Amino acid sequence: MPQISSFLGIIIRMFYRDHNPPHFHAVYSEFEALIDISKLELYSGHLPPRVLGLVIEWAALHQKELSDNWERARKMEALVDVAPLV
Repeated sequence: MPQISSFLGIIIRMFYRDHNPPHFHAVYSEFEALIDISKLELYSGHLPPRVLGLVIEWAALHQKELSDNWERARKMEALVDVAPLV
């Protein structure tokens, strides 16, 4: 699964040809969560509350890029790195 971003110990990944709804995986330590791109909300898994807040904040800033990467992944095209939260 390609890594598209990382910041503050959080790794953001996407699978190629993953199931709907459009989402990304956020991994932090032993935690993993799936975040819905259009709703900007957790729909599976768990992250500590502070980490989830950072991931949602980052996703809100990069929602278009995440949607574009989702479409690329569905077509088996190379994904584009997304800037980290600074």
